[in-house]
Amino acid sequence: MKIKLSKLIPYTFISFLLIYLFFSSCKKEDDVSTNPSYKLEFSTDTITFDTVFTTVGSTTRYLKVYNRNDSKVKINGIFLANGINSQYKINIDGTPVVSITDIELAKDDSLYIFVKVTVDPTSHNSPLIISDSIIFETNGNLQDVDLVAWGQDAHYFVGNKYIEGLSYPYIIVAGENETVTWEDDKPYVIYNWAVVDSAGVLNIGPGVDIHFHQNSGLWIYRGGSIHVNGEKDSVVTFQGDRLEYEFRDLPGQWDRIWINEGSVNNEFNYAVIKNGFIGIQAETLIPDETMSNFLILNNTIIKNMSRWGLFTIAYRVISANSVFANCAENTLFISTGGYYDFRQCTFANYWSHSVRLDPSFILSNHLIVQDANGNLVTLLGDLENAYFGNCIIYGNVEEEILLAKDNQAEFNYKFDHCILKTQSDISDPNFYFDCLKNTDPKFVDYLVNDYQLDTLSPAIDTGSMEVIDSSELDITIDLNGNSRILEDKPDLGAYEFIIPKTKSQSHLIK
Repeated sequence: MKIKLSKLIPYTFISFLLIYLFFSSCKKEDDVSTNPSYKLEFSTDTITFDTVFTTVGSTTRYLKVYNRNDSKVKINGIFLANGINSQYKINIDGTPVVSITDIELAKDDSLYIFVKVTVDPTSHNSPLIISDSIIFETNGNLQDVDLVAWGQDAHYFVGNKYIEGLSYPYIIVAGENETVTWEDDKPYVIYNWAVVDSAGVLNIGPGVDIHFHQNSGLWIYRGGSIHVNGEKDSVVTFQGDRLEYEFRDLPGQWDRIWINEGSVNNEFNYAVIKNGFIGIQAETLIPDETMSNFLILNNTIIKNMSRWGLFTIAYRVISANSVFANCAENTLFISTGGYYDFRQCTFANYWSHSVRLDPSFILSNHLIVQDANGNLVTLLGDLENAYFGNCIIYGNVEEEILLAKDNQAEFNYKFDHCILKTQSDISDPNFYFDCLKNTDPKFVDYLVNDYQLDTLSPAIDTGSMEVIDSSELDITIDLNGNSRILEDKPDLGAYEFIIPKTKSQSHLIK
């Protein structure tokens, strides 16, 4: 039987067409895109191992990686940021690895990565938080998923809610009309932001250690309040969560304690706040005469801040026996007025981590800020009173005091029996009474934040007993618990000088 060529050609053409389309479609599907805009998507941006272990333990979580682009992609590399030093283990497609390269992921396909960590939270040599991340490199893009596990047995508060205007998640630690007490049984660790809500009260007992992860903080929202009840031999400490020696005095490890108007007084007694961005930011959000905006700082140390020690907006602060030290910009920045009373306080700024040009100490009845549209707006407020008695204000910059006055608002201040580092004229007794100008107070060792007075300090016996007698707080003893009233004249600053005892002079107190 013969088949005519004219009949064969259409079938041959159709066969070749089908074969071509088949291979073309296969080729398109197999093509790996190098488009730099193609990125991966993940089932989560943070893997949290939130079990608080009481014994040595391990647990496994998984991460799902998606290719939701319109072509196949090649993941050039997947690896742990800390490499072989990581305390995490990852398993990709059944293979345990530290890093892996050249994984192709088809369009709309996904990949499982299993992550495991083993910790001993009973070991005090472990960090509080064990952090790492899985890095993904695709078409020149670097993406990461954070890994977070608890390294010690502690109270952990992890932010998991969001609010507009706050960059990081938060968690409520004291709700509305709720009183919560933190006691010294184990450390408290805050990851992101911990919030005391309206009408909530957070009481912190003696000896409590509070640690903040990077960019984390404590927010006392308007109507809430915080009471820190440390004792001389059992202080409350606020610091970062890195426990290594090199982080002991390193600034900028966490964000701040942010206090708004309180329903009752906010108070810190025998507290150490160190190594953050801002020690305390106390500000009035919405003027309300029914709301207290009162802060007491008694026997408190704020030091090693990468911006400000104490920053206020239209607040009322009473402080005694306190040290504000070693900040990148200001140990004290009072803005937009308010009412302030500082007695027997030391403001010492010998910042050495970078060049500091700003004065350590600022009093202002205004503040320039940006509104929602980016326009500059000046906030004004009456500085009703800014009193400083028996204080030291000193540092390593030629001018350590800035008085920023706007004539549209009140500006009342007085320095009474103080040592001041300033180039200003201090002869007017209405503002400066019996003060020493540019006289080195001779601290024991400011390089290690020891602001006790050395033997030859001019601050010894230079203070006024009237400053002590008229104080709202009891300041008859100093930050170390030594008496200030054994002689007629107390010393300046937070510490009373005590002559070291010897066998032949053991009866001498001062």
